[in-house]
Amino acid sequence: MKDYSFLKNKEIAHRGLYNNDKGIYENTLSSFKNALKSGYPIELDVHLTKDNKVIVFHDNNLKRLFNSKKKIKNLTYEELKNYKYPNYLESIPLLEEVLKLVNGKVPLIIELKCDKRVGLLEEEVVKNLRNYEGEYALKSFRFKSVYYLKKHYPHIIRGQLLSYKGFLSYLLFNIRIYLSKLSKPDFYSCKITNVDNKKISKLKENNLILGWTTKNKNDIKYIKRYVDNYIFERK
Repeated sequence: MKDYSFLKNKEIAHRGLYNNDKGIYENTLSSFKNALKSGYPIELDVHLTKDNKVIVFHDNNLKRLFNSKKKIKNLTYEELKNYKYPNYLESIPLLEEVLKLVNGKVPLIIELKCDKRVGLLEEEVVKNLRNYEGEYALKSFRFKSVYYLKKHYPHIIRGQLLSYKGFLSYLLFNIRIYLSKLSKPDFYSCKITNVDNKKISKLKENNLILGWTTKNKNDIKYIKRYVDNYIFERK
């Protein structure tokens, strides 16, 4: 029997506890150290590089944070190390570095950002986690990723991400819910603007629901009635 009670015990820090004004940037070792100080569980994102290294980074390209159009999947880890955050002290970390830092002190919720064929990122992440003794869960928007984990690593706690904005994304939202009958996620993680959806309310009857991302007290007050826990952000 899986125990994923850690997903609802304490609010979860989105991409670590970061503060750009203080030179602590999202998904960096500094943001994770900051979250550890307060004992917050950490949500983070992972991609696979050209040379199959698992890095901790949200976007699939470097445009937003490094003003480059280059894509993560086309760069090696050695190439990525040349890109420094504005504090000039840090570069994009490896997942293995984050695991060594956290070392089971708080739970980790890891979002799989799949840019390549299903199975590649999943296998590398599982390899990184093989000897990790802390609590963790994996989640993804991609149904195939969640299903892959069910099929090959059913002991791992897995989550299905859900969100929509507009007609086409709402169709995809419904498709993901329908397909989750096959992937059988242990939890769902839903965007804050979508948590009042009737289908989410129905899912909550028998499933754990996480909401993302709250940014102020009003968000938290609103979302609490719909979810079991939430992922928060403080810039």
